[in-house]
Amino acid sequence: MAVQVKTNQDELYYVVHPLFDEPEEKINADDLGPMPMSKSVKFSLYALRGYLIIMGLLVSFHVLSLAIHHVMP
Repeated sequence: MAVQVKTNQDELYYVVHPLFDEPEEKINADDLGPMPMSKSVKFSLYALRGYLIIMGLLVSFHVLSLAIHHVMP
């Protein structure tokens, strides 16, 4: 399903909805290799990983604490 769109210069463009368009060839991610990152980006990602691990440990500790206090008041 294509829609014809005209501009002021009388050039003809066809607008095709992505569902009706031909599928495009996808890039194989296995062939790309590691992404180059600067030191600040690596530090930020490690800091985010550490933050998420610490938050996960705190939530686990809180749930365990609530479970222990519920069993033994």
